[in-house]
Amino acid sequence: MDSSSTRRQATRQKLFEAAVTLIAEQGFSSTTVDEIAERAGVAKGTVYYNFASKTVLFEELLQHGIELLTASLQSAADENAERGGSHVDALDAMVRAGLVFISRYPSLTQLYVAELWRTNRAWQSTLMMVRQRAIAVIEAELRAGVAGHEFSGDIDIPLTASALFGMVLVAALDWQSYQPERSLEDVHAALSRLLQGRVGGTVASG
Repeated sequence: MDSSSTRRQATRQKLFEAAVTLIAEQGFSSTTVDEIAERAGVAKGTVYYNFASKTVLFEELLQHGIELLTASLQSAADENAERGGSHVDALDAMVRAGLVFISRYPSLTQLYVAELWRTNRAWQSTLMMVRQRAIAVIEAELRAGVAGHEFSGDIDIPLTASALFGMVLVAALDWQSYQPERSLEDVHAALSRLLQGRVGGTVASG
């Protein structure tokens, strides 16, 4: 990668970070391009050079963030497979990866959860698309577990995957907002017990 591409990526990352922090603090409508540029330490024209509008910036911000989360989930599953772990172990590893990601990017996660409930946004279709990519990683692990008779064949894979994804998001935000004194290991252990009891407990008999 040449130096100009590296600089552009660094600038876009600064704009992403500035935008997500400001929008989490004061909302999308109340956040101006001038404020994003000032927080990022760049000229206003730099924002428009990298993004056609504030809406495009926010849409790409959400897409970029969820793609990072998806990559983290997939990496956790792959590393578990390399260790020869079970499919429940893979799901547990993804729960931890999700918690690590959210603790690193809490403002992004707050925005994502808030935007899920709005249907009148220009980026709604993009948000649904990248959300499905993340959930597809969990679905693949559930299907593999069913195929390997580790999970019951009666399991509702799409709904279970969505429930696990939502569980991590909501639990992590609750942790960050209301129980910040708890460690990541403590929160992961609690969710792990829930996962083992609900998903791991559905192993087919015989």
